[in-house]
Amino acid sequence: MKSALSSTKSATSTTLPPAKLAVISKVSSPGILRPALVLFVGLTVLCGVIYPLAVTGIGKVVFPDQAAGSLIMHNGTLIGSRLIGQEFFAPNYFWGRLSATSPQPYNSQASGGSNFGPSNPALIDAVKGRVDALKAADPTNTLPIPVDLVTASGSGLDPEISLAAANYQAGRVARERKLSVDTVHSLIAGLQKTPSLGFLGEPRVNVMALNLALDRQQPGAN
Repeated sequence: MKSALSSTKSATSTTLPPAKLAVISKVSSPGILRPALVLFVGLTVLCGVIYPLAVTGIGKVVFPDQAAGSLIMHNGTLIGSRLIGQEFFAPNYFWGRLSATSPQPYNSQASGGSNFGPSNPALIDAVKGRVDALKAADPTNTLPIPVDLVTASGSGLDPEISLAAANYQAGRVARERKLSVDTVHSLIAGLQKTPSLGFLGEPRVNVMALNLALDRQQPGAN
């Protein structure tokens, strides 16, 4: 028995040398909690407080309008944002990109598209209905109907339309407001946005800004 105990003690000593036993004891001691907590608190303050405040502060200084939500004020009243579309259906206004959000169009809390594939019969029927509505609103218009006037955007919040979509509607808007078509085309050209960095995206125009310009051009027509 004594020989067996001696053999076990010797094996343990060989398997776990005193130096390793000391390391295990040090690692398992309560003293390691302090640096862990300090690191946790430090990273929380850095990433959760300092970084957001720094980014927000820089944004307000460098991009004050965008950081504030690109809000649009009209006669002292907040009427929307240049970043989120709104629904226009009166014939004397430009109509924007369609929205498939629910329970109402351009719902910023439920951003998303219709998720209909190009071969989905529901999408085809919806597009046909939108084409018919555009033709009924402007029966003498022979221009090709731009695709962004008959399909919903992926976000459901798109505030802009292509220049083709704006120019397609120019005749109807001019007729309803008793303006010359050239005047309406000039408004579109004056508000068009060029592609970012010269090559990202395509020329476009903000629908809200365009409709506000119309109202300024012809007060009392809305």
